[in-house]
Amino acid sequence: MDELPKIIRNLVLRNAVEHNGKANVGPVLGQLMAADPEMRSRAKEVAALVGAIIGEVNRMALPEQIRELDEADPESILNIESRRNQRRDELPPLEGAEGGVVMRFAPGPSGPLHLGHTRAIILNDKYVKRYGGKMIIRLEDTNPDKIDPEAYGSILDDLNWLGIDYHETMIQSDRFDLYEEWSARLIELGWAYVCSCDVEQWRALKEQGEPCPHRELHPDVQMEEWKKMLDGTYRMNMAVLVVKTDLDHKNPAVRDFVAMRINETPHPRTGRKYRVYPLYNFSVAIDDHFMKCTHILRGKDHLNNTIRQKYIYRYLGWDLPYFHHYGWVSIKDVLLKTSTIKDGIINGDYSGWDDMRLGTLKTMARRGIRPEAIRAYWEEVGTKPVDVQFSWENLFAYNKSLVEKEAKRYFFARDPAKLKILGIDRLEGKAPLLPDRKEYGYRITSLESDGGPICILIDRQDAAEMKGLLVDGGSVKIRLKDLCNVEVTGIDDGVFSGKYAGNDLDWLRKGARIIHWVPSDPQKNLECTVLKPDGTSESGKVEAHVRDAHGELVQFERYGFVSVKLTDGDIEACFAHK
Repeated sequence: MDELPKIIRNLVLRNAVEHNGKANVGPVLGQLMAADPEMRSRAKEVAALVGAIIGEVNRMALPEQIRELDEADPESILNIESRRNQRRDELPPLEGAEGGVVMRFAPGPSGPLHLGHTRAIILNDKYVKRYGGKMIIRLEDTNPDKIDPEAYGSILDDLNWLGIDYHETMIQSDRFDLYEEWSARLIELGWAYVCSCDVEQWRALKEQGEPCPHRELHPDVQMEEWKKMLDGTYRMNMAVLVVKTDLDHKNPAVRDFVAMRINETPHPRTGRKYRVYPLYNFSVAIDDHFMKCTHILRGKDHLNNTIRQKYIYRYLGWDLPYFHHYGWVSIKDVLLKTSTIKDGIINGDYSGWDDMRLGTLKTMARRGIRPEAIRAYWEEVGTKPVDVQFSWENLFAYNKSLVEKEAKRYFFARDPAKLKILGIDRLEGKAPLLPDRKEYGYRITSLESDGGPICILIDRQDAAEMKGLLVDGGSVKIRLKDLCNVEVTGIDDGVFSGKYAGNDLDWLRKGARIIHWVPSDPQKNLECTVLKPDGTSESGKVEAHVRDAHGELVQFERYGFVSVKLTDGDIEACFAHK
């Protein structure tokens, strides 16, 4: 029984790491019973032990779990990562894709891309890479009221940052003549009509399954009405072109839908050359056909759109592409809506498209989130039809696995307190930039007494904890990481004092706590402000060595990963994650 807690702990750690930090009793018990059926006779006792260990492990952060499991059973970590990679590479096959695919990603140029866009483009890109073929980027700019002219370029910049291999770029505003041509064709075939009813009257009739008075007029009459939309006889909101569907369809949303409407706002690219613009379902069906798209992969919120678009395909005698719809994803704790962000930037509420509170790819890049981590996340989620909630923890875990072994380490002290070290005139700190890769060099810091005690700065949290322990004449043993041992004996007016206690690591066995530090010499530290994703910030001092990491993602020890920028001699650090 002595070995049992150790065996159980390893199983619990493995289960926790496989499930993003949360182990479950059932699988662990199942593995134990399968390995030793005799254990069933004391199932109650074993279950209690498993429950207790799960409680301990689930209170640990995922990185701590990974670290402990890696030390106890490195093979498990390798197997888990291998299975994860295998799952990511095993998106379900696409029907009819054996000869290659043509797929598309179709954002509207209302602003740069955000996390919500990335699932579609990454999964489409994955399938094109798997089967061969073509990826087309289609910029859907048929609503001039919502276009940001800069977005045409910024979207492509975002796609390049994501590492998307696209073969062709198409802009819908270059194709208005095509939409007019096929609108006329649908009218000639009797599948579309011009409606000049009040919009609420038309909707009410549709809800009741009743036709509007214009629906069954002869195509010749419809064509004359269509010309009035084009030549300006009908003004904005006076008439629309509607595609006929089935007025008896059980879903009112599928019954007759608007294909073209009048919009007299000048277009950023075409000015006033056109005044009749296609709506989503019409332009998408036309474009997907002429772009020869073989597979349409998108969220299940488009299910009704797929039904509408299929009507156009059937009316025009076109072959249908394959449609696949995945589940809806909700992304909490971040702003994604482009129009709200744009208004906020104009009003000064946000600093720009890379404001730390946003979910744009520009913000992700500023924080140091790697595009490979975003790709790995969505490939793991896959194309399942179930709805899911976006897991920031999982994204950060993927990112950490990419950056942990190459992010240089530095000390950062928030709202620091001063500590005087008595009993020594000179100290030298020697800390590796990368603990596992000594060839990258060291941060070497010399500290001199200059006629008084050596002084360093410590983080506010460590200071608060030490202050609480310095009661009734007691002392606190600390290990200043990569520097020396100190016995802190007092505090006066917020300044701690302590005695140098050598450099023997046995000090840790005597209960010393390891804390980080920053030189108090202004020549050897920098002012640092850490910007947080919730819009708050924290200020303090960071060792001056960090100036060599300008533009890099680094790790502030015991704090987290940050992307650093040197600005006017100070450091601005954007928080990525723990």
